[in-house]
Amino acid sequence: MPDEPESKKQDRKLDTLLAEHRDLDQAIVTLTECTPYDQVQVARLKKRKLWLRDQISLLQGAATPNIIA
Repeated sequence: MPDEPESKKQDRKLDTLLAEHRDLDQAIVTLTECTPYDQVQVARLKKRKLWLRDQISLLQGAATPNIIA
């Protein structure tokens, strides 16, 4: 959508990242319920989840105006 405002694009991206973060959380829980589980795969999912959290924080920080109180 080329005519879409930048704030709408960021909102959609944030929603996508939040959904992926939730999905990864559920995937990690599901994988770790069954023993033995692939620790390398779980570590990769957790690393991806941390990266997503950082991206979410960046987008949320950009959406919040800098107000000096």
